[in-house]
Amino acid sequence: MQRPNILLLYVDQMRWDCLGAHGNREINTHNLDKLASQGTSFTHHFVQHPLCMPSRVSMLSGQYPATLGITHMGVPVPEDLSILPTFLKQAGYTTANIGKLHFQPHPNREHRDLHPAYDFDHLEISDEPGVYEDAYRAWARTKKSHQMDSLSVGLPPATKVWYDLMGEDDGVIHPSNEPRNDFDCTKVFRGDDDMTHTAFVAEQTQEYLRQHVNRQPFLCIAGFYSPHAPMVVPQKYLDLYEQNRLSLPNYPPEIDAQRPATGDFSDDHLRDIKHGYYAMISEVDDHIGRILETLEELGLVENTIIVFTSDHGEWLGDHLRFSKGYPADDSASRVPLIIRHPHNAHTNNIEAIVESIDIVPTLLECAMMQIPTHLQGQSLLPLLRGVQDSIKQCALVEGKGWKNIRTRRYRYLVHDDGSEGLWDIENDAGEYHNLADDRDYQKILNELRHLMLQKLLQKERSKRRAFPY
Repeated sequence: MQRPNILLLYVDQMRWDCLGAHGNREINTHNLDKLASQGTSFTHHFVQHPLCMPSRVSMLSGQYPATLGITHMGVPVPEDLSILPTFLKQAGYTTANIGKLHFQPHPNREHRDLHPAYDFDHLEISDEPGVYEDAYRAWARTKKSHQMDSLSVGLPPATKVWYDLMGEDDGVIHPSNEPRNDFDCTKVFRGDDDMTHTAFVAEQTQEYLRQHVNRQPFLCIAGFYSPHAPMVVPQKYLDLYEQNRLSLPNYPPEIDAQRPATGDFSDDHLRDIKHGYYAMISEVDDHIGRILETLEELGLVENTIIVFTSDHGEWLGDHLRFSKGYPADDSASRVPLIIRHPHNAHTNNIEAIVESIDIVPTLLECAMMQIPTHLQGQSLLPLLRGVQDSIKQCALVEGKGWKNIRTRRYRYLVHDDGSEGLWDIENDAGEYHNLADDRDYQKILNELRHLMLQKLLQKERSKRRAFPY
């Protein structure tokens, strides 16, 4: 039996509820909605960390962040770590990552130097749009060299610190010499529509598929940066929306009273950021449609597993915050997961709790490979086939000095100083009211403490013994 190709469409900072297929009536995601209708959408899928680097290495290794010792940003991923391409290459797969990978800190390195391979055969790495001399800028220079000064979305603050400290300057022209503010306002991309970072990832992914139509099986990861801030997007995608008609977050009265009439978190500011965020998602959706059309044209659809997911979410004004991170509430930790397996019957929506560490075991089983015993996720293939056994009670999200679990109804958080948090999501979807000290919830609190201990014990993996003694 022929092993399936694997196409992983990996976006950055996309909330679970920003899909028409998940009930969002404001957003335009017709290609992803179509993909969801052809496959399976997991509506309660949680990442294991609410920031880029720890989440990405956790997903691609099938292990929890604490197991890897990568529970915060800025930790370079060890080059000998076994990840999805490591396993698949043993079965004859060729492997590629195009676009964002973010296994190395990027503000303080030279992007023209050779990137660690991490067992990928093909790498076109670009971790931020246009701000470094990397694969994206090399592509753009060949395509439309006169637009090079239009590519950067702004100087990252940490990069400014590094350049000033080291006296470095790679010659990239930014919109300003000052570090960018990622959430000041939405901006129109200054170049042509086909010159964005999203267009680069899509075009090079299409080219990779064309080159490998006769070199199957393959793993191809398309690493989109969008809808990560800053909100920079072509006008054509902004034109899909009427900004003044976009909804506002559903704040409790005491939080709503803290918002100003103008400036940060005002109605106009919230709608402006949402406008850019939705438009960036629609741009990704448009280019994903082009990738899927290429799969169809090449006759690859019937032997390619397609996965769509994100590394974490975005507060988008919830809790009067933008971006993502601790305490990993749903806005930051609950993300889309769509899997289209051409040889398995689909169920449009599955509401069971699943985790991003489940993706690698799932793909290995789909590729007819044994699942290594050190992996901490479990294959979702039974769920894809309609088998409801071994449903997880909770998802674990963890960071440096804290851990939390998310069940279908509750989120429980504990810190290394013993302080706790408890939210009843059924009655408080925005997770605004901490019930850890509420007497009516003490029985629930004890049950979740017990469940947390069980989860931590279940994830332990001892090294294999050579013999009894």
